[in-house]
Amino acid sequence: MTQSFSVSDAAAKRIAEIISGKGDITPVPALRVAVSAGGCNGFQYEFRLDAEVAPDDLVIATHGIRVVVDPASLDLMHDGELDYVNKLMGAHFAVTNPNAASGCGCGTSFSLA
Repeated sequence: MTQSFSVSDAAAKRIAEIISGKGDITPVPALRVAVSAGGCNGFQYEFRLDAEVAPDDLVIATHGIRVVVDPASLDLMHDGELDYVNKLMGAHFAVTNPNAASGCGCGTSFSLA
């Protein structure tokens, strides 16, 4: 089974803005999307800039940016999408995850079926 993960145009644009705001840094970091145990539903999403890319990471290069996902996190988010939402209550990265059975109101925690 081929596992995939995608990045919306809005997320790519925001990642580019964040990285350009860091100044001229080398190597140019990628946004790492990961899943860890915790949160109010059992798993939580993590987003951080990371200059290191492991050989087994999935690397998504789009619109001049890179997003990386480790294999264990990819198993929990396969066929998902990273998005950037800007709503009245605030702006944030969010993962649309078809594997999540439920999530919390903050959008960073989920459980599996």
